[in-house]
Amino acid sequence: MSQEVIQKIESDIKNNKLVIFMKGTPEAPQCGFSAASVQVLKGFSYPFKSVDIIANPEIRAALPQYSSWPTFPQIFINGELVGGCDILHQLRDSGELETLLKQAFEK
Repeated sequence: MSQEVIQKIESDIKNNKLVIFMKGTPEAPQCGFSAASVQVLKGFSYPFKSVDIIANPEIRAALPQYSSWPTFPQIFINGELVGGCDILHQLRDSGELETLLKQAFEK
């Protein structure tokens, strides 16, 4: 992992309250898990940053080591890894996602 790539990942996570590292873009997801995760996030009124790991192969290679999470998408809220698609759905269904988002954005 190059230091430049790590700095880019850290900058995206630090400077955005909600980030999804995904395959494709929110407008054109390139996998079902990324599409499903974007739909969950769009169900809330909070802005989010997306990073297309297909267009950024260095980030795609480095992020699993950085986050200790092997798959994509990866969702970060308030600088913390929440997890992937399945966990995002579980958090939404339990109401915890709304709480995490409110805490992140309403500080």
